[in-house]
Amino acid sequence: MHMKKLLVIVLAFMALAACAPQKEQAKVKPQVGTVIFDTILNVPCRVYLPHGYTGKIEEVSAQSAYPVLYLHHGMWGNEHDWIEQGHLLHWMDSLLQLGQVREMVIVMPDNCPHRETSEEERANAMSGEWIRNFAQFMAETEQKYNVSSDPSLRAIAGLSMGGFHSMHVSHYLHGQFAYVGLFSPAIRHPQPDPAYDNWEEEVRLQMKEAPLYWIAIGNEDFLYEHVQEYRQWLEANHIEYTYYESAGGHVWPNWEDYICRFLKLLFKRP
Repeated sequence: MHMKKLLVIVLAFMALAACAPQKEQAKVKPQVGTVIFDTILNVPCRVYLPHGYTGKIEEVSAQSAYPVLYLHHGMWGNEHDWIEQGHLLHWMDSLLQLGQVREMVIVMPDNCPHRETSEEERANAMSGEWIRNFAQFMAETEQKYNVSSDPSLRAIAGLSMGGFHSMHVSHYLHGQFAYVGLFSPAIRHPQPDPAYDNWEEEVRLQMKEAPLYWIAIGNEDFLYEHVQEYRQWLEANHIEYTYYESAGGHVWPNWEDYICRFLKLLFKRP
């Protein structure tokens, strides 16, 4: 068997091991969530709603609002990726069945507003536009869905380009996310934009709020060295973070592994 194909199979089993239900609990009837399509702030989105989701009505109190995870895709992806390639519905329902995650709403936007194909035009996807508009995107989400506006019940994460977006949204809106997940993140020098003008100082301010700052990457990922450089910068600035390194590269079996591990950490801090 070709070694690359074998590695992908091994990584797939790793993801299964991180997420799979135990045999003795498999007879429990699963509480199946729902994934719907929506448009928020003119952005196409998939939205995961847990079983028994209670909608946004005036009688619903702030205490009953759901935690929310904003989950981003990569450069060549779209709002469907985490469902169709990352099997997120399956993993969430399985982990909920085991009691390993909290019920939450997961919003998966198309965070690539300019879907051009040339190298120069694709770089626009990493301009500051998405970062600058994200506060308004969150506000509209909170109007449409029964999700919390409490930073302790907000998380943001993404893979590759989505990791870049999650990193920069989280410092631009520092203090607004208690959980940040960067999966194989595209750590690169950002383009000139007001969203990035003070990013280093904003990361330092962000960390004063002590979020869970979770970074994961495979040791054969083409972005590996960039992530190591970012880790060195974090450590030089005495910034705490959690790091997970897997085998393999820039592939979906790794990202399934990462999302399962990250989901288990969310919304459990005092």
